[in-house]
Amino acid sequence: MADGDYGSFVDWNQMGDLAKSSGPTKVDCKELKEFKQMARQGYWAKNHSLRAQVYQQLIKAIPCRTVTPDAEVYRDIMGTAATKKPSSQIPLPEFVDGTLVPQYCLKADAVGSVHRIINCLAGQFPDISYCPSLPALTSFLLHFAVDEAQCFEHVSRMLACNEPGKRLIDQTFLAYESSCITFGDLANKYCTAAHKLIVATAQDVLEVYADWQRWVLGDLPFSHVVRVLDVYLVEGFKILYRVAIALLKFYRKHKAGAQGGQGNQQQQDSGKVKADIQAFVRNIASIVTPDKLLEKAFSIRLFSRKEISLLQLTNEKSLQQKGITVKQKRTNVQLALNPETFSSEIVNAKEMRDIWSWIPERFALCQPQLLFTTSTHGCSLNRFYSHCEGHEPTLLLIRTTDGDVCGAFLSTDWEERKRDGNKLSFFGTGECFVFKMKPEMERYEWVVIRHPELASSIKTEFQDETACSEGKNADNNSLLLQDKRGKDLSPFLSARHFNLNSKNTSMFMAGNFESFIVGGGDGNALYIDSELNHGQTGRCTTFDNPPLCAESFQVSLLEVWGFQDTMAS
Repeated sequence: MADGDYGSFVDWNQMGDLAKSSGPTKVDCKELKEFKQMARQGYWAKNHSLRAQVYQQLIKAIPCRTVTPDAEVYRDIMGTAATKKPSSQIPLPEFVDGTLVPQYCLKADAVGSVHRIINCLAGQFPDISYCPSLPALTSFLLHFAVDEAQCFEHVSRMLACNEPGKRLIDQTFLAYESSCITFGDLANKYCTAAHKLIVATAQDVLEVYADWQRWVLGDLPFSHVVRVLDVYLVEGFKILYRVAIALLKFYRKHKAGAQGGQGNQQQQDSGKVKADIQAFVRNIASIVTPDKLLEKAFSIRLFSRKEISLLQLTNEKSLQQKGITVKQKRTNVQLALNPETFSSEIVNAKEMRDIWSWIPERFALCQPQLLFTTSTHGCSLNRFYSHCEGHEPTLLLIRTTDGDVCGAFLSTDWEERKRDGNKLSFFGTGECFVFKMKPEMERYEWVVIRHPELASSIKTEFQDETACSEGKNADNNSLLLQDKRGKDLSPFLSARHFNLNSKNTSMFMAGNFESFIVGGGDGNALYIDSELNHGQTGRCTTFDNPPLCAESFQVSLLEVWGFQDTMAS
């Protein structure tokens, strides 16, 4: 079967139900909102020719560089198809990093067309240095192209997109690697159970997440990826994050079913975990329909595209500071927590590794560095501050005289407390979280992450206020002390991007000479006195946490850990 001029590269015997053209034959809309709704509903999903025409319309509407190579450029360079021998033996450029061309439902000789198109793109886009997603994307779009030249033009426009804040394809190693770190952050926050599974079974979590784009663009069967691309061409890169997180959720459910609900996973080589996920994604059609996959993807309440882009930029900056801008041998995350050298009087190496899995991914190459411990430095709040100042972020660990263990990840330098003199004013960012270790490990993040309806993307100016010196009622008259760099940071890094309904949801950390506090609003997650001896814990609106141990407790031992960059000389 053929479908007009758009099926010349397609092996219709492999297309299954997609080979049966039915449903609408045209789309009468120009507004993006209408396209978004139609794409999600699969309006053109049953008509190959209509889908091809819609793709052409959407791609032609992409804002591009002034000089973007088109179909005529391809014809001038490559000549007509009749003068070229179809051959998949033409090597692909190095920037695809050895990624093979997925055939999907193409004819066998059409793979050679994909090779030619990509090689021509390499000549026209010399600034591409790393783009392993290009073979899958080019192969996919060839299914809906009249000829190679049209496919070349479509991919070119996607590569040349210059719309502010919009990303379609990662084209450098820095962008690709930072997207992997960003995915890790999102999985950590929005896919907690699956993230725990990866942490428990893989020796290197980042190595597993490095394949996240390939799950969607390469491993997904054509019947599923075609529905993803319907939405991707309308909504952009964010849909790839959504779908990959949905795949991770389905994978965890699949593993739980296979193990009969038992949680005794053993850690194994990361390569085996990667291969297991790849095999699951490739065979997902047997258990999850395309519509079910999208339904799961859109049920995930992510932050906005703009806010995720800001997080990605922050991760890029972190990689640049570490000197990671080109592909290099990956440092195994486990080396940062070497059980032979790690020593804490509060947690063991395994417990610390579990806590480490919660921290933002850009710190994964850092190793824990003991900054302060009451067993060595004494029970003095002044010494606590002097040892912690200049370090950002830090990890607080507390063991009570009852044997309970709790703590907090604190994103901001304690020196920030000095901005208001000795007034107890709140500062910090939405990356802060608190946790407890017993009876089981549990993390409590910023409430806005779990309930984004508490915030909007409207920037607002906040007024710094004074916190109550007693600490327990600090929410009555205090507010987040803003970072002057807030406008440049992501929502995870700065509350300034949000118009918060209540100031109580952004009270992260505060300190003066009398005490320090973590979490505010109708109580404090942690309150520690000036002698680092007595503490209190209760529910607070910032983290929506229960008491982390006995509500009133005595501190047996307190440690603060910093993050030492293993890439630094």
